[in-house]
Amino acid sequence: MQGKIIKGIAGFYYVHVVESAVYECKAKGVFRKEKVKPLVGDNVEIEVLDENSRTGNIVKLLPRKNELIRPAVANIDQALVVFAIAKPDPHFNLLDRFLVMMESKEIPVVLCFNKEDIAEESQVEQLKSVYGKCGCPLLFVSAKEERNIEQIRRMLHGKTTAIAGPSGVGKSSIINLLQPEANMETGAISNKIDRGRHTTRHSELFAIDENSYIMDTPGFSSLYVNDFEKEELKYCFPEFMEYEGMCRFQGCDHVHEPDCAVKRAVNEGKIHRIRYEDYLEIYEEMKNKRRY
Repeated sequence: MQGKIIKGIAGFYYVHVVESAVYECKAKGVFRKEKVKPLVGDNVEIEVLDENSRTGNIVKLLPRKNELIRPAVANIDQALVVFAIAKPDPHFNLLDRFLVMMESKEIPVVLCFNKEDIAEESQVEQLKSVYGKCGCPLLFVSAKEERNIEQIRRMLHGKTTAIAGPSGVGKSSIINLLQPEANMETGAISNKIDRGRHTTRHSELFAIDENSYIMDTPGFSSLYVNDFEKEELKYCFPEFMEYEGMCRFQGCDHVHEPDCAVKRAVNEGKIHRIRYEDYLEIYEEMKNKRRY
């Protein structure tokens, strides 16, 4: 029987089997021996031990499409990054770090700006000018007024989507609007997993329909981008790509080099200065990181 891990706590994995139920499973010892740890989002094969109590064992991990280290999740089709337009004002550097991380993992991003109901038109226009060329669709929504929530639902259909963003931006409100139709038996497992609920926040998958999942991902309040080389960073800023090969020097990093097409585009307003300055900050951080 095949299913998807929707939660993992204290050695127990909760596996959602479409058109069946959620099974509480342990991982077979072979995974420990091979030093493989099942992750939330993994597609797995299970053997059912007791159909009445919905218990079983995970016997096989199916191949992963991708995985993230922090938070530890697998098989993400896309990320929905939620920031507020105002109250709190968006933290551009944090947002750009997230976009870099997803771009480096080749995970598509949908950028969602909430609290449109309290935003000034000038704030919306600024976000469009900063992120209009970042390669992601932009959504402006109001969870409070339930504005454009259906647009989000359409973009999530048939995919496993990680929702991320800082606290206070209305992430939970958006999840609660998307999730009432969830066909997962979350009530049945809530008592079993109550022991972990208030101690640690875990990544958790919720089914919106039978093949659409959203994953609430704790642990994104600060991001350090360091699992690739600084020379690769420029490829994580899609608006730089049209200037590739137009600089004086081959392999230009768009930092200190003269006659740089990207720096020229920044000065001409074709690339937003906020994005470029965040690029420089992340680049310097990667350059100065200590090697262990």
